[in-house]
Amino acid sequence: MHWWFPSNASSVGGQVDSLFYVILYITGAVFVLVEAALLIFLVRYRRRDGRRATYVEGSTRAEIIWTTIPAVILVSLALFSQPLWSKIKSADTYPPNADQLAVEAKQFEWRVTYPGPDGKLGTDDDFMTKDQMHLVVNHDYVIDLTSRDVVHDFFIPAFRIKQDAVPGMHIKVWVRPTVIGTYELACAELCGLGHYRMRAVVVVQSDSDYVAWLRSQGVATSSAPAAAPTAHEGTP
Repeated sequence: MHWWFPSNASSVGGQVDSLFYVILYITGAVFVLVEAALLIFLVRYRRRDGRRATYVEGSTRAEIIWTTIPAVILVSLALFSQPLWSKIKSADTYPPNADQLAVEAKQFEWRVTYPGPDGKLGTDDDFMTKDQMHLVVNHDYVIDLTSRDVVHDFFIPAFRIKQDAVPGMHIKVWVRPTVIGTYELACAELCGLGHYRMRAVVVVQSDSDYVAWLRSQGVATSSAPAAAPTAHEGTP
């Protein structure tokens, strides 16, 4: 873990970090070279007494070179990152047996809906929590993300997940938490005067702790976490 990153707690976090560092090293090297060239030119071609400025014709060869190199770098990074992008963003690659959750963003809170014993969202046995999301460690989840009012942004730094929640759209987000703990869910899109307080907690638990939490909420449970919720919690 680098000092500027939170600890990774998801199955894709390590790959996201590696991609970040590759891009950082490439852009950092380009930045250093460009700034070094700028300083050299400032010194070498500075104004001097008795020396007149001369007009320099453009170089087609130079222009082709400095256009081709960034284009090659950009295309290479796109090809390099595409498998990870598809793994995170493409619903076609999500595990077919993933547990289903729904998250609705609204000014200024997060509402998480869990399916009941039938395993389906939108039925009478669903239940809801506000500003907290409980997950089972090493379980796959597909989250149906939407917004009630304005654009929000679903951001869990420890999971390396960041996805806009857009009114009128249902966007799928996949995650597999890998470390038990409590993490922050923040809105990363300015969404109004109360934006600063739009945050929630994500609690990653063992199977037994998850079932115990459900029971503490007065929710009847079964042995399978995905099929456990059978009652409503919170207010709509």
